[in-house]
Amino acid sequence: MMTRWKKENQQLKLEMVMLDQLVKPDHLLRKIDKYIDFSFIYDLVEPFYDDKGRASIDPVVLFKMTLIQALDGIRSEEKLVDDIHHNMAYRWFLGYGLTETIPDHSTISYSRKVRFKDSTVYEDIFNEIVLMAINQGFVKGKVVYTDSTHVRANASNSKFENRIEERVIEEDESLLMLINEKRASKGQKPLVPSGPKTESVGRKVSTTDPDSGYMHRDRKPVGFYHLVHGTVDSEHNILLSAHVTPGNVHDSTVYIDNLDAMFEALELAPKYAGADAGYFNLDVLEELSNRNLTPVIGPRKYSGKKGKKSKYWFEYLPEEDEYICFEGHRLSYKTTTRQGYVEYQSNSEICKDCPNRDKCLYESGDNGEIADDQTRVIRRHLKEHYADEVRAFMKTEKGKKLYQRRKETIERAFADLKEIMGMRYAHYRGSHCVKAQVLMTGAAYNVKKIAILLDKREKQGK
Repeated sequence: MMTRWKKENQQLKLEMVMLDQLVKPDHLLRKIDKYIDFSFIYDLVEPFYDDKGRASIDPVVLFKMTLIQALDGIRSEEKLVDDIHHNMAYRWFLGYGLTETIPDHSTISYSRKVRFKDSTVYEDIFNEIVLMAINQGFVKGKVVYTDSTHVRANASNSKFENRIEERVIEEDESLLMLINEKRASKGQKPLVPSGPKTESVGRKVSTTDPDSGYMHRDRKPVGFYHLVHGTVDSEHNILLSAHVTPGNVHDSTVYIDNLDAMFEALELAPKYAGADAGYFNLDVLEELSNRNLTPVIGPRKYSGKKGKKSKYWFEYLPEEDEYICFEGHRLSYKTTTRQGYVEYQSNSEICKDCPNRDKCLYESGDNGEIADDQTRVIRRHLKEHYADEVRAFMKTEKGKKLYQRRKETIERAFADLKEIMGMRYAHYRGSHCVKAQVLMTGAAYNVKKIAILLDKREKQGK
C-alpha cells in the first residue's frame, strides 16, 4: 500500500539536534579532521597579518574552504560559499554553527590576489602536506614519475595580439669543448667559438591572460593554456611537486630545474626518474645521469625515409669508433659538426656493388636515382651514449615494469585532479593565481590520500 508521508508545519517544529549528528560517520571530512593537523598554517601566514586592527578570518578556515572547493570540484568561490551555507558537513568541518555567517568569498580572493601575492605561502603549505606523507611513510622516494598536463586558460582564444620577440641564443661552451676534443683526437682543427646569435620569434599573446601560452602540439587542443608539471611518488601516488608554466613551454626545458627544486624542498634522493618520450632529450639524460638517477623514459626512434634502413640498423663499435652496416661493412669517421654530431661515412666503392644499396643509399640529383659514388652517412651525437644506456635499460624486465607503472601513477593523478577536483580549467587569470589554484588543488589531493591511508592503517591495526 502506498503511503503519502507528509507532516504539516514540519518546518515550524523545534528539534534538538547537534551538528555532529548530521555528518555521516564515514564522511571524508571526518577522516581529514581526525588525521590532518592544519595548525602549521598559522606560522606560515603570520608575517602577512598586522598586529593591530580588526580581527581577521581564521586563516585555517580560509584554507579549509579552499580545500573543500578542490575536493568537490566547485568552480567558483561564490558558489563555494553558497554550498557551505547549505551543507552541514562543510559547516562542521569549518567549525561553524547552523546559524553562523560564512566568510564572504571576497575574503578568499583578497588573500590570493593581495595578501599572499608574490609570496611562497602556497608552495610552503603544499610542501608541508607532502612532508606529512613522508613522515607517515607513504612516500618511499625511490621511484618518481613526471609528466605535464594542460589547463585551459581563463581567456578567449580569439582575443590576442601577435608579437615579435628577440631571443638570444648562447653557444654551449661545454659542448664545444667536447667537439674540439673529438676533432683534435682525429687530427682536425678545432672550431672557433661563435658569439651569441639573435633570432626573431613570433608568438600569440592573449590580451585576457598574458601569462598563458598559445599551445599547438600534436594530438593536443589548440588555444591558450597553462601547463602543470607534476611529479608523483610511485608508492602511493602522492603528488610531490607541481609547477605552472605557459602552455607553449616544452616539458623538457623545465624538467631538471623542477626536480632540483623538489629534491631541495623535500630532501629526497630517488634512484629512478620516470617520464614519457617527450622527455627523451640528450641534455635531460645527461643531467639525470649527473644526479645518479636512472632514467625510465620511453626512447624515441626516428624511422627515417620510407623504404630506407634507419640508423638503428647500423651497429656502433665504441672501441673502434666506427659503425657496421647490416651487410657487415664499416663506416669510418668523417667529421664532427658544431652541433655536436659525429658523422661516419661508408666507402663508395663498397656501396657501389652492394646488393642492398637501394635500401640504404638515398637518391641524389634531379633524376631521383642513386649515384654511383653515393655513400651513406650516419650521424651520432657526442652525448648519444646516454641514450644508448637508457635504450638498453628499457629493454630489461625491470625497465619495462617501471615504465608500465608510469601510466598508473602520474597519469592517474592528473585524471583525478582534472576530472574530479576541477583542474581542467583555470578559475583565475595570471600566473600567480593559477599557481595558487594548482598548488591548493594538489594539496587537497594529497590530504585526501593521507587521510584515507591513515584511516585504512588504523582499521587494519585493530
